[in-house]
Amino acid sequence: MHLYLSHNPRTLYLVTGSHDERKGRPQRALVFRAAETNPAQVIVEFLPKDEVNLTGAVRLTSRVIKGCLGLISIENDTFLAVVSSATEVGKTRPSDSQPESVAKIHQVLFYCLTSNSWDDFSASQDTLLNPENADALMTREQPHYSQSTTPPVFEHPCMPLTKILSSGSFYYALDPAWDLSSRLPVRLARDRSVAHDIGIFDERFVWNEYIVRSLLNFRERLDFLEREELDKCQFIVLAIQGYVGVFTMPLSAPPVNGAPIIATLSLISRLGWRRAGTRFNTRGVDDDGNTANFVETETILTTDQHCVSYTQVRGSVPLFWEQQGLQTFGQRIQITRPNASQPAFERHFAHLMEEYGVTHAINLLGSKENEAILTSAYAKHLQNARSIWDDELGITHYDFHNAVRIGGHDSVMRDLCRLEGVNNNMERYGFTMCDVSADSLITEQKGVFRTNCLDCLDRTNFVQDIFSRKALEQYLSLVHREWLQASALWMHHRELWAENGDALSRIYAGTGALNTSVTRTGKRTLAGVLSDATKSVSRAYINNFQDKGKQIAIDMFLGNMSNQRQVNIFDAIHDSVGKALQQRLSEYSTTQSCSIFVGTWNVNGRPPSSESLLPWLFPRDSKPDIFVLGFQEIVQLTAQQIVQPDPEKKRIWEQKVMETLERRPQRTYDYVLLRSEQLVGTAILVIVRSDLTAVIRNVEGAARKTGLRGMSGNKGGVGVRLDYYDTSFCFLTAHLAAGHSNVEERNADFHTIVKGLHFQKGKTLSSHENIIWLADTNYRIDLDNESVRARSEADDFDSLVAADQLRQAIDNGDAFAGYEEGPMLFRPTYKYDLGTDNYDTSEKMRIPAWTDRILFKGRFDLAVYSRAELKGSDHRPGKLFSVFALFRSEVRIIDVVKRAALSRLLLENTLSATPGEKLDEKLASLVLPDESYSELPPPSTDDDAWWNKPEHPNGIFPISIAHLLESNAANPFDSPEESPFSSSPSSSDEELYSHAMGLQSPITPVRKPPPPPPRSRHTDV
Repeated sequence: MHLYLSHNPRTLYLVTGSHDERKGRPQRALVFRAAETNPAQVIVEFLPKDEVNLTGAVRLTSRVIKGCLGLISIENDTFLAVVSSATEVGKTRPSDSQPESVAKIHQVLFYCLTSNSWDDFSASQDTLLNPENADALMTREQPHYSQSTTPPVFEHPCMPLTKILSSGSFYYALDPAWDLSSRLPVRLARDRSVAHDIGIFDERFVWNEYIVRSLLNFRERLDFLEREELDKCQFIVLAIQGYVGVFTMPLSAPPVNGAPIIATLSLISRLGWRRAGTRFNTRGVDDDGNTANFVETETILTTDQHCVSYTQVRGSVPLFWEQQGLQTFGQRIQITRPNASQPAFERHFAHLMEEYGVTHAINLLGSKENEAILTSAYAKHLQNARSIWDDELGITHYDFHNAVRIGGHDSVMRDLCRLEGVNNNMERYGFTMCDVSADSLITEQKGVFRTNCLDCLDRTNFVQDIFSRKALEQYLSLVHREWLQASALWMHHRELWAENGDALSRIYAGTGALNTSVTRTGKRTLAGVLSDATKSVSRAYINNFQDKGKQIAIDMFLGNMSNQRQVNIFDAIHDSVGKALQQRLSEYSTTQSCSIFVGTWNVNGRPPSSESLLPWLFPRDSKPDIFVLGFQEIVQLTAQQIVQPDPEKKRIWEQKVMETLERRPQRTYDYVLLRSEQLVGTAILVIVRSDLTAVIRNVEGAARKTGLRGMSGNKGGVGVRLDYYDTSFCFLTAHLAAGHSNVEERNADFHTIVKGLHFQKGKTLSSHENIIWLADTNYRIDLDNESVRARSEADDFDSLVAADQLRQAIDNGDAFAGYEEGPMLFRPTYKYDLGTDNYDTSEKMRIPAWTDRILFKGRFDLAVYSRAELKGSDHRPGKLFSVFALFRSEVRIIDVVKRAALSRLLLENTLSATPGEKLDEKLASLVLPDESYSELPPPSTDDDAWWNKPEHPNGIFPISIAHLLESNAANPFDSPEESPFSSSPSSSDEELYSHAMGLQSPITPVRKPPPPPPRSRHTDV
């Protein structure tokens, strides 16, 4: 097919060519043009080729287009992504009646639908990449896009995406279309009528799902015949990332006619995109249970009789952990939510067991300090999860590095085969085998090994190679014992796994895998050692200095950026439904109240005293759901601490706070430390009720230095953001510039933090619905010392507020514009003589001021804003422990099932609208039918239980005898008249057996945790 461009209006045409027509594809064209009113909306038409007027149109590239990956909006322009270069890898199942062929993508080009500004640069893409230099380009410096940095005017805005997609790591299925994203047993289990339906795929592994979604929706709206023709044209390409390798070889056959058997060995690795990213930027698990570097790898051996498939998975340790800052060879690991990982951990394994069955984890981490911390936490969480799944979930810990150090790489295979958890489960899980001639399953794999190391690359690949070989040996020992010694088979098997390791390592870490020389040859050579050393140095450089830009490009391609708009195809009906659905948010969502305690405290470098924190944490008998505590000067701001801050000080304060919460009187529930962050002397703790950890998601931390023009962390801000149900919060503590007259510096610090504090996927402060600052702002009072002290003693707060620098900055729009603050009804908190009620009597005689402040923006109801009388600091009420505020807020809970039902109802009534009918009024009048659960009482709370009311004391409900008699009057043991068991006792055994064979098989109950509610990234209407 070929790509053309015409103007007035600007239109792109994807048209089948003579090559397609020789293959029997229909003569068709897919036409794209931007909607005039909305740049993120596109008009698409699927037309016969002879109805398209290409007079005056320009062919954009001399290359033959292989297909379209989708549409993406970048910087207010909309681009069409097309595959312009690809080569066939091979046929993974050549003896199938319809061979399953795979192609590797070498080049992807982006053409703009909305502007001609990038036409020249789009043309230059044509010669930019080829299969030989694609990998080299991926190691170049990636541009970093942020709000304060714009790309050079001469670079195409899609260039970062072009580099990733043209790296040689993406694959797609060739004609006839088949589902490359799903493993063999899943494909064979489907109805044959949908075997080649491109709309059916495993969403976990289709990387262009975000940009192709609008085209798939367009396809679904076509009638059956048009949809079939669109599929035959192969305009739409679904791509996976990972590795596909194929080797075909002759193997010895029984002496019948002397001809060898042609066997094909294939390896398919499918990299998941739901937690995609680069090595140091993406670790651990997310709240939906998706892990970094999650890969499903399938080994397929096809002969003239059978096709054998064996599946394994790998993925990062499913806990919340990160590696922040500059990482060298001694990697620093931080478990960010040690007490709140269990819900996500269990979601991860629930997904695995639902998809693959029984699961056994292989943990290859070593005994070094950082890896040992992860291993210990992994074992603890898995032991807790076994209370749900019992023997269906297991784990084997194997220190790979220690084994190699003692016995070499050869010892790993011997050790693994002796381990009970490995050996027994290899036999238990088996493999999938199908009959080639009938394409029918003979046996199916019954479980999966989940292997991990730290990066899930080198060690993991080595062990998975062993498991793959053992599975093939199981099959061969049953069917072709003579092939167990086939050197060609095992040579190709080693080569495939070595290439697989290199490919996955280049995607995640930027270089080829370590230990590949051992995988290829079975021996450790000097050349291999030198190669591994070079790769290690390259990884350290790439991961620390280049991967941030690559991570942004990945998030942009996947639609993860917070300010990104998905391109949609114009459809008046679905647009009307989407608008009506948005207006009726309250019908498919509810709100829930939550209470938040916020406190800030400048502790002046001192550790916690013996003084109780209960009066500060629980003022006025409050019972907060969330505590947000901010500290400043948690360490002494010395040069040594600024260069290398001591995390132990933060841990001491964490321990003091948690002990206080645990020892509180009348404790009815527990609290857990959700997340803590530190920037030199500034630290923030977020503590939540333990029963809320399952509904608080996407917890992240970030920091921004402001000292010495952003180079020093003695001043700056540190924040934590989270989603509580479907409402976003951001909490930020900061320490701004000191000095009575340095107002402009403090204003500048505020703006630096606002612009420079970035969370993952492009989220900034402004991305959140609710924001709270709890900070030592250092803003002073512009009055003389004597006047401030006198008015403070007289509680004349109004005159002090009028001279407050922060209030003046807010009023003038110089800083904190749009933020609110409670009334100042307490005395200035700065600066006291330590342990007294006296303002500063030192030589400096500092002017008292409200330096410790709490400001907020969003849907908050401020209940209390005051200070606590804690004397362990020279700031009396500190941000976290001294100055405090109590907030009430409401979080929104979206019922995705009810939203989908309302969407269907709106769509059905829109389609049934008659000419002249007022659609808006019709949609507004629709009401969802009452569900049975709508009659249920509201859920119980700690304060109110529906079953304990005055009319039902102690929950006693009298049962009406009449109600029991009005139904089920018949004997429940009477058989129905039509039952053969109630007929003549002379019924023959054959009749009874025939009837029993027709009965539904009993369903064996399976203990599984309820899966989380579906959380779609995009609202489909």
